[in-house]
Amino acid sequence: MQQAATEDPQANVARGLGALEGAARQGAELVVYAELAFERFFPQRPAGDSPWQHGETVPGPTTDAFCRRARELGVVVVLNLYERDGSRGFDCSPVIDADGSLVGRTRMIHITDSPCFHEQGYYTPGDTGAPVYHTKAGAIGVAICYDRHYPEYMRALALGGADLVVVPQAGALDEWPEGLYEGEMRVAAFQHGYFVALCNRVGVEDCLTFAGESFVCAPDGRMLSRAPKLEDALLVVDVDLLEARSSHARRLFLRHRRPELYAEWLRVDG
Repeated sequence: MQQAATEDPQANVARGLGALEGAARQGAELVVYAELAFERFFPQRPAGDSPWQHGETVPGPTTDAFCRRARELGVVVVLNLYERDGSRGFDCSPVIDADGSLVGRTRMIHITDSPCFHEQGYYTPGDTGAPVYHTKAGAIGVAICYDRHYPEYMRALALGGADLVVVPQAGALDEWPEGLYEGEMRVAAFQHGYFVALCNRVGVEDCLTFAGESFVCAPDGRMLSRAPKLEDALLVVDVDLLEARSSHARRLFLRHRRPELYAEWLRVDG
C-alpha cells in the first residue's frame, strides 16, 4: 500500500483503512504498509527533547482500528508506526492476523544516523529479535528498512522459517545507484529462499522525496511486480508461498551451511 502521508495523521489512518478495504475487494490476503505510513517522516530533522512522546502504544489507537478492520475483512495486515514504550521509542511493525488478533510486533534493530535520517535520536534499538509470524496468509518475517542491509538479520528470518519477508521502507529518490535496492532484495530472496515484499514511502516531504517503486520478488530472485515511481498505488501480486519450499536456498544453500566455521569470524570484540 504505497500512499503519501499528509500533515494529518488521523486522515492518513482513515485513508489507510479505506485502502485496506479496496485491497480486500481485489482479493488481497495480506496487506503491507510503508515505514511510518500514517505520518510525515519526522526523522528528517534532529530529535528534540523526549521525542518518544510523539509515539503511540502497541496495542493502541492505530492497531485497534486495523485489528477491527482486519477481522471484518479477513485479511492479514503488517503496519509500521512510531511506538512509545515508557520513555523509549521504537520503529515498530505490528502484525495483525486475519481474525483481528495482534500476533506480535517487530522492532527495528539497526538504527541509522545520516543527513535527513536522524533516527538514532528517535529510536531505541529493537529488542524483539527476528520473529517469524505464522498467520493465515503464511509464515511472515519483517525487516524494517535499515535492517534489510544486514545479511545476518535476513538470514535469521530464513532460519526462523519465513516464506515471505515484508520490508516497510522509507527510501528516498536517487538515494542509491540505479537498481541497487531492488538488487539487494532479489539477492536476499535468492540466498534465503523466501519471497520479499518491499513497501516504500512515496511523496515530497520536508527535505526528502520518497521514491515509491514498491516491489515483490520471488525466491529465485525474479522481480514479480513493481509499483510506479512518485505515485500513490496499490500493488497487488499473486504469490504461491509453497515455491519457497522448493527454492535453491531450501534445497541447497541452507543445508550446506557451515556455521561452525563462521562463529569466530562473527564474534564481536569488546
